[in-house]
Amino acid sequence: MALDSKIPAGPLGEKWTKHKGEIPLVSPANKRLIDVIVVGTGLAGSSAAASLAEMGYNVKAFCFQDSPRRAHSIAAQGGINAAKNYQNDGDSVYRLFYDTIKGGDYRSREANVHRLAEVSRNIIDQCVAQGVPFARDYGGLLDNRSFGGVQVSRTFYAKGQTGQQLLLGAYSALNRQIAKGRVKMYARHEMQGLVVVDGKARGIIAKNLVTGEFERHSAHAVLLCTGGYGNVFFLSTNAMGSNVTAAWKAHRKGAYMANPCFTQIHPTCIPVSGENQSKLTLMSESLRNDGRIWVPAKKEDAEAIRAGKLHPNDIAEENRDYYLERRYPAFGNLVPRDVASRAAKERCDAGYGVNKTGEAVYLDFAAAIVRYGKEEALVKGVNNPSDADIKALGEKVVEAKYGNLFQMYEKITASKP
Repeated sequence: MALDSKIPAGPLGEKWTKHKGEIPLVSPANKRLIDVIVVGTGLAGSSAAASLAEMGYNVKAFCFQDSPRRAHSIAAQGGINAAKNYQNDGDSVYRLFYDTIKGGDYRSREANVHRLAEVSRNIIDQCVAQGVPFARDYGGLLDNRSFGGVQVSRTFYAKGQTGQQLLLGAYSALNRQIAKGRVKMYARHEMQGLVVVDGKARGIIAKNLVTGEFERHSAHAVLLCTGGYGNVFFLSTNAMGSNVTAAWKAHRKGAYMANPCFTQIHPTCIPVSGENQSKLTLMSESLRNDGRIWVPAKKEDAEAIRAGKLHPNDIAEENRDYYLERRYPAFGNLVPRDVASRAAKERCDAGYGVNKTGEAVYLDFAAAIVRYGKEEALVKGVNNPSDADIKALGEKVVEAKYGNLFQMYEKITASKP
């Protein structure tokens, strides 16, 4: 059996650009005669439905939630990457392409990743046009921070609510097309099966979750924008609805699945609190910009912490193992997510894990608070600031950048970070 990815021929950097210039076009008059079904209304589904409708196609959009706004894309926190190079730190389309390929252990489809890097800049422009309130620097330009696996700052963000703001922008664009009658929205409808005619998807069978009735919907094309399936594993940061049902229904109709084991295990999430827990809560990837990950260097200190006999703040700096900085000095705490996750598991398996379960590591902001505090003291003209002044100023900066994440942590764990 051969998997055909349908990637065009030609040089790597020109494949999709050349293909775009050669594919047959549809005239505006004929677009009105073509129906497209979009299943899912997250960032992919909402933006696809809105864009197709804007181009003139007739679109039917389906989601099993009571509103498109409840898609799981809302849970994304850290930001979205694009090779804009606003920071003038050497970023480029090629560097984004290379970082993405390397971060995926060289297993990604190179031509598709290159195309994604190419259009990343346009995607940011589209988001801004839709009203997404990205963070801006003091001069009014869009601000950036870093994600794991990179050595540049290319991540556009909206505090710790990037997914929510992106989805609201896409939702607004979708609603505009719904109001124009170009998109017909079917909320509380779940796809039960894919209709395939002569090897091509031509419609879906959907269940109305309000009435319980089954409905037939036909179209010239079907887009499955149904998100991830992390909940095939016992613990996941994904919503409980991200459960592989749509992908399985497509697979049942003949769709191939390549590497379904490639699901993301997130290194920054609130630790498991007990063996009965069935859901993890994501803490933003962006926290690794300023947070330093460590475990006790001595196993007896880790055992004392797990037993409640020792507080982590009482461990001297020389007795802390900042293991990511030690192992990967070029990237430090900003290694790719899979590398950070595996390294944390190795430390926990070796007996250095903290928390009651021994399956957690520390993410420490003390150094960042001091660094930001000293900068703010200079900016504000504070002469001879005390340690308390520096800490207070630094905490305000950290709160402005990550405040809602710390509030979320406190609400869930009932402990002040």
